[in-house]
Amino acid sequence: MVKMTQVNEVKIRQSLTKYQNPDLTQRDVVNVLGQYFALQYKVEPYVFNDGTRKDLFNLQGTIPVTYKGNVYNIPICIWLMDTHPHNAPICYVKPTANMNIKVSIFVDHNGKIYLPYLHEWVPMKSDLVGLLHIMRVTFGDQPPVYAKPVPDFNQIPNPYPVQPFMPTPSGGASTGGFPPYPTSGQYGRGSNVYPPYPTTGSSGLPYPSYSPYPGGTSNHPSAVYPGSYPPPYSPATQPAPRTPTGGAGSTDTISEEHIRDSLLSAVGDKLRRRLREQLSQGEAELETLRRTEQELVTGSARLDELLNKLNKEKSELEKNISILQDKETELEREIGKLSDNPTIDVDEAVTTIAPLFKQMLDLFAEEAAIEDAIYYLGEGLRRGVIDLEVFLKQVRHLSRRQFMLRALMLRCRQKAGLAG
Repeated sequence: MVKMTQVNEVKIRQSLTKYQNPDLTQRDVVNVLGQYFALQYKVEPYVFNDGTRKDLFNLQGTIPVTYKGNVYNIPICIWLMDTHPHNAPICYVKPTANMNIKVSIFVDHNGKIYLPYLHEWVPMKSDLVGLLHIMRVTFGDQPPVYAKPVPDFNQIPNPYPVQPFMPTPSGGASTGGFPPYPTSGQYGRGSNVYPPYPTTGSSGLPYPSYSPYPGGTSNHPSAVYPGSYPPPYSPATQPAPRTPTGGAGSTDTISEEHIRDSLLSAVGDKLRRRLREQLSQGEAELETLRRTEQELVTGSARLDELLNKLNKEKSELEKNISILQDKETELEREIGKLSDNPTIDVDEAVTTIAPLFKQMLDLFAEEAAIEDAIYYLGEGLRRGVIDLEVFLKQVRHLSRRQFMLRALMLRCRQKAGLAG
């Protein structure tokens, strides 16, 4: 299963090469496909209102919708713009051959879906999972499709064999365990809806939770869709009035009780729709808060790690500062001793740690003295203080001594392991 998911992600990424934000779009698509198995992705040309065509990534399939306690699969198609998620997708309802579109404020006659979530799309905050959640809640209140009228099987022979998921002429379902085909008024007056199978959400809410729904495509027996949502009662659509209590027969007048029941039904439906919208919005906000909480927990752990590292560096700095203060105190003490004794013996001030170094120091001092002596002999010859013969004799003697000193000093440096 993990290998299959990786292959799908690779194919999805290849299909999004022309998108501006392929990483964000891929993550959004993978999240949806991980929860809605009945959806499939394709890359197809989309024709805009101005006649331009563009290859767009789209999701096609069915989503589960709970209507009056039963789960139906609604066929939809979601086109993702190449700027996703900065722009809202374009959504359609795609009815099958045995269905018609039910026009409402949320779906037009072409099947295009209009939702406040799409109109108020917030980049980097709105996502496809939240969009499908809003669709399920909205379509659970007002289904976007309804089944076409079924002919009377007792009068018109059926040239095709009855499939396991198709309702039988008697109103019951053939093999497969599906509920019988509801008659008019079973789920509301004038509705032709039939559930593929009854389902009750584990959360106890009037619509399913976010748990993955194992739906199928339109060829699967479970891909059966709800009919039209029963409109609120109104005097124009009110059925034949009931026989008043104590009356002898029916009447064509609409009593105030009928009008009152119609208004109460309309208000109740509107309140339930608003409540479901607010509940779904609250769940989406709660999910956002949970993600924010997780990010804050991760950030807190990172800050704790950095704080521990800073405390460790602070302790090391304090230790080094203490060592420097001790050295500073020692230097001040030695400076004080030198200030009390102004006369300093040079020979006692410079000491060596080994006899070999003491010998090297003496040789260097004697060689420097010979260098100075030769210099002053030259000055005496230039000024005429000494004659040339005396100068040459003394320079020859001093040079020989200087050569021996330098050779001995080089031998000492090699013995001490110093550079030559």
